[in-house]
Amino acid sequence: MPKRPAFKIGGQSVAAGTRQTIDLPVSVLSDHTPVSMSVHIIHGKQDGPTVFVSAGIHGDEVIGVEIVRRILNTIKVGSLRGTLIAIPIVNAFGFINHSRYLPDRRDLNRSFPGSAGGSLASRLAHLFLNEIVARSDLGIDLHSAAIHRTNLPQIRISPDNPVTAELAEVFGAPVVLRSPLREGSLRGEAKVLGKDVLLYEAGEGLRFDELSARAGVAGIMRVLRHLNMVPARGIAKPKSSPHHCQSSKWLRAPAGGLLRTFRADGDVVKTGDVMAIVADPFGESEKEVTAPFNGIVIGRAVMPIVNEGDAVFHLGKVKSMQAVEDTVEDLQSQLVDDPLFDEDEII
Repeated sequence: MPKRPAFKIGGQSVAAGTRQTIDLPVSVLSDHTPVSMSVHIIHGKQDGPTVFVSAGIHGDEVIGVEIVRRILNTIKVGSLRGTLIAIPIVNAFGFINHSRYLPDRRDLNRSFPGSAGGSLASRLAHLFLNEIVARSDLGIDLHSAAIHRTNLPQIRISPDNPVTAELAEVFGAPVVLRSPLREGSLRGEAKVLGKDVLLYEAGEGLRFDELSARAGVAGIMRVLRHLNMVPARGIAKPKSSPHHCQSSKWLRAPAGGLLRTFRADGDVVKTGDVMAIVADPFGESEKEVTAPFNGIVIGRAVMPIVNEGDAVFHLGKVKSMQAVEDTVEDLQSQLVDDPLFDEDEII
């Protein structure tokens, strides 16, 4: 059997059956500090797809970094078919500064496709698109809510892509949200290249939570198994199918003041249910936030202080109330008992 060719990236070669971390130069800062994007390659001995798993495109979304760390500790190079490209921190600048943005105040996920001679954000986007996305057959990009918000574990896909729809089912997050591609986003530019990307959203900015981490690891391993890249042993199928939300809506504070919430991530609400109350600090007035349709809470604000118009709940529209309740309960129970995890991984 002929030996599989080495994987070449950034002018370096990773031999089949080995793993290696490679630093891809990005730029030089004002104090002459060189900046790079660190990429870990696991290049299996046997042929198979090339998949990238990325986190930290927004520097304050740290749960994805933990998920990638666990994935790298789980994957054994001797049993991997194909190639896994792992980038735990794409936006190192934001990560170091606990910020969503780059030093030039640009959002990296609105800077694609970028250019080799543009701004810092543009250069990083260009590097990531050409060195990572273009070399891959599939991508899984990990995100969380921004600071002071949290997201229920969910997969976001474009409305008209049967490939990502199938993979979202395999991933097994409780909710699949069909959301349009945004200009300048990684998903949008990957589509131009003919590459599919699953976007995983879970947890809160600058915070860890175990449910989000476990759901992310389990989902990625299921996708890799579905692609025949890793053995099936220890990878459990989802207990139930994800619930599909065809649309969603942010509910906003009807007034400024103190927010008292009555609903949490994954809660199912009916039209007219009171989800929160906003009260002024003097106790003279209270205004309700009510559900405009039957839905599931897929994101919410965690700060109790709001201004009028602030987003407080992200509500995904559902058809079957009982089905979505069962899905969330199944996810929680499965992740507690999943053989992929042990108590040493509890954060």
